[in-house]
Amino acid sequence: MTQKKAKILVEAHHLTSPVGTGLATYARNLAKGAAEAGHATASLFGIASPLPKGPALLQDVHLLDARRANPLAPSALGREAWRFLHRDRGGVTPDVVQPSGIVVNPGSFLADPALAEAHVVPQLARRARDHFRRYGRLMPVHTAPDVAALHASHVIPLRASRVPTLASVHDIIPLRLPYAILDDKPGFHAVMSTLLQGVDHVVTVSEHSRRDIIEFFKVPEDRITNTYQAVSIDPAFLARSDDEIAQELEACYGLGWRDYYLFVGAIEPKKNVARVVEAYAQSGTKRPLILAGGLGWQYDEDIRAIHARRFATLKVEGNTIRRERRVRHLKYVPRDTLLRLMRGARALVFPSLYEGFGLPVLEAMALGTPVITSNTSSLPEVAGEAALLVNPLETQAIAAALRTLDADEALLAELGRRGPVQAEQFSPARYAERLAALYARVL
Repeated sequence: MTQKKAKILVEAHHLTSPVGTGLATYARNLAKGAAEAGHATASLFGIASPLPKGPALLQDVHLLDARRANPLAPSALGREAWRFLHRDRGGVTPDVVQPSGIVVNPGSFLADPALAEAHVVPQLARRARDHFRRYGRLMPVHTAPDVAALHASHVIPLRASRVPTLASVHDIIPLRLPYAILDDKPGFHAVMSTLLQGVDHVVTVSEHSRRDIIEFFKVPEDRITNTYQAVSIDPAFLARSDDEIAQELEACYGLGWRDYYLFVGAIEPKKNVARVVEAYAQSGTKRPLILAGGLGWQYDEDIRAIHARRFATLKVEGNTIRRERRVRHLKYVPRDTLLRLMRGARALVFPSLYEGFGLPVLEAMALGTPVITSNTSSLPEVAGEAALLVNPLETQAIAAALRTLDADEALLAELGRRGPVQAEQFSPARYAERLAALYARVL
């Protein structure tokens, strides 16, 4: 058996969220990519309360226990008081939990071999933020002896105390689009400035983001690397027939194959949802528009647009008349269902105002689904010549693209052919090659 290269500890805070996010997908793909590059891997994340004393088996059980212990229970009050006074001045030391094999785990990210070894700290993200506010520096993480590097998957004020630290910075949207994000902008700037100076290497996901970070924070070019992202779709899903997917879409959502448009993303200002809906209305298409994504923030205008009366129609089927909406919002869609919706759509409509990468564009292209996306930020890098690019601020341009794909079957087929070719540039194998080069340089 080939010996694994040095162990990479991947910070995976967003994988503990009960709903999927782009940052969670990134953390998962980062760990898989590092493993594919030949490295041993483990995950670092926060847990609600300290691990129990006793057999190691119970520690594994604790990570996935449905009954969450109260971190402020009497047994924890003393620890919390100490932390309040001292705020982890010297840093934190994770506990290491090896998978026992006893827990049946079909769904958690810990089922992934690249993430199964868990390095855990109670309330890690909160303690890191508190430490930064109190001391103005990154909180040290005292890693296990076999860890060779810590790779933070998002902007979090952490650094390893004895090994190199890499930090992934996806974008600087709070500074670029302050009107579209509720983050504390001065706080974000302070953490970013300290993080970019305090870690050994900065990783980002597009050339556009790389230029932004270099320009705004004066990071030396040799200290920041663009690895892009990767899309990984289960081969078993890709092997399923179009007819099978079409039957499921019809049964679950009443949608015809290649007979609807799809938007994917949270309902929030930077996703440009109100313009998407207005462009759809202007396009004159009779095909429905499906919006798949949860509520983010500042969504009142978008929700009003989605639920406007003009999209309510009556449909006659035999002796039955029923109400039907041409614009539909699906608030939460599991990933496997989302992939079915994406694969069966006539096109993904994703004219976002700003993206550090734009993973839905890549996923749609990998599935052979045509894409309409923005000609700004990182999106042209990802889409290449395999999508229709539009000015996201021009509703008429988005409407024109919809009319084009509504009528031009030849173009639809051509974009469907180009998509997987373009997506291959961001395959897991290519991503692993970029990570291998990065870690060889940093380590």
